[in-house]
Amino acid sequence: MVSRTANFCIDAHDPHAQVAWWAQVLDDFTPDEEQSEDEAGLTGPAGRWIGFLRVPEPKTVKNRMHICVRPVDRSRDEEVERLLGLGATLVNDLRRGDEGWAVLADPEGNEFCVLTRRADEAGVLRS
Repeated sequence: MVSRTANFCIDAHDPHAQVAWWAQVLDDFTPDEEQSEDEAGLTGPAGRWIGFLRVPEPKTVKNRMHICVRPVDRSRDEEVERLLGLGATLVNDLRRGDEGWAVLADPEGNEFCVLTRRADEAGVLRS
């Protein structure tokens, strides 16, 4: 027997604001219709769920687990700029030319990575 991923939960000061922000980042996830004051979420492909759970304490240390995103219709650098424009902050720039990634933080400080597009990795850009 094995286990399968049920969902991913992220602590949040304001779960609804987090859902609204991440819905702008992930085009394959949509906000759930039913949400409570203390829990809000996004549902994605194959019923995958990312939940944001209200907690009283602020984030104080680096995440031990994080989300990695891969741009679909733009380069990694264009996606980093788009996300910075949405309110993300740059935590660590590990981009080295066409390789590497950028570590960003969402508006509540949760780190996530922006990877290259698969076409970028092969050295081919889609138009």
